Amino acid sequence: MKTSAETAPASTRQVFSQSISLLWTRRFGTFWFATLLSNIGTWAQQVAQPWLLLSLGASPFLIGLDAFALSAPVLLLTLVGGVLADRADRRRVIALFQSIQMLCPTLLVVLLLTGTVSPWLVIALSLIVGITDALSMPSFQSIVPSIVERKQIGAGIALNSTQFNLSRILGPALAGMLIAGVGAVGCFAVSAASYLPFIAVALWILPRHSTKDRAADVASWRHPFAGIGAMVKQPQLRGALLTVFTVGTLCGPLVTFSPVIVRDALHGDATHFSLAMGAFGVGGLVGALALLAVPAGKDLRKVSTWCASLCGLVVAATALNPWLWALPVLLVLAGLTMNVANTSANSFLQAVADPLHRGRTVSLFMLSLRGGLALGSLVTGLTVVAFGVRYALLANGVLALLVQWQIRRNWLSTPAPANALLAQPPHL
Repeated sequence: MKTSAETAPASTRQVFSQSISLLWTRRFGTFWFATLLSNIGTWAQQVAQPWLLLSLGASPFLIGLDAFALSAPVLLLTLVGGVLADRADRRRVIALFQSIQMLCPTLLVVLLLTGTVSPWLVIALSLIVGITDALSMPSFQSIVPSIVERKQIGAGIALNSTQFNLSRILGPALAGMLIAGVGAVGCFAVSAASYLPFIAVALWILPRHSTKDRAADVASWRHPFAGIGAMVKQPQLRGALLTVFTVGTLCGPLVTFSPVIVRDALHGDATHFSLAMGAFGVGGLVGALALLAVPAGKDLRKVSTWCASLCGLVVAATALNPWLWALPVLLVLAGLTMNVANTSANSFLQAVADPLHRGRTVSLFMLSLRGGLALGSLVTGLTVVAFGVRYALLANGVLALLVQWQIRRNWLSTPAPANALLAQPPHL
């Protein structure tokens, strides 16, 4: 007779296999692949844009301001986006705002070819992307729970995280080749083209928001932000949101200011920067794959908060690191811990959310993540100018550790809700 220790590996393999099988379903598989292509283009642009700003003579503050412009609209508009996700046809919301967003890299291509680009034009276009993102992202994030069974929500979100982090590897690698071959203009052209398959899938494969669903939530028509205050007051949901906010505010700027670390602190070039961004994606992908094998019954609150704490430690270590060769290793660890912390919290939130209010729940998650990143990028940009990139990131890392320790104590002080087990990949 086998012991439980002997049977555990088989159980883990079974969980992983069941999770991966979602890729072979028509709706989820098509959605996953189209999103991967879109994100590869996005990450190619994310690598090219800060390097372009540096080449145009932009200061570290302007690089932080660009990241702030990209994420700040979340602070004002993501709750509106959550209401749109619950009340409107999500396919059309995504298609409309992604089409507007596609025009921004297209315009950058024109500006680069005509030699009329400037840092302020780049930042203005980032603001437009940020606005469209804030209004459409809750619709995008709430798609996965609507095309998989409830017991597969955790697996679907983890798989979606794998494609996002795979794109973080492929996108920077592609960007490195394009920058070396044709310049940054190639990255922006690829980014513009990558929107097309995603928009096509949004119009074709994603489910419509039915009249029945709208009628079932009459209160949301009269009071569109109803229930948001009550969600925030729930200790379990508040713990998840505060964890994500802390990671975004204090750890997220590590990615934003990686080009400054590479060029000014470690004296590297664009190749080293794209390698560092690729390494961050590798870490995120490893973390997402690890979550696919998490056994049922595991408390994802502990996974999320411990990884958030470790991420703060990695940020501090990166600030102190004197070796260029060690930066990719540290960014692998940063990508792993940051992704596991955020994905675990997201799975927890969506599993306990009321399906009729899922868009608003997702909007709170996005507000915490992207809003935190916006504030963190702006404040860290100021501290980088005042004290240098090493001292700024060291302060961020230490503060993240201290804040997350307090959040952990409060979040884990009560048992997890029974339906939070649905956050686990899938055999339930």
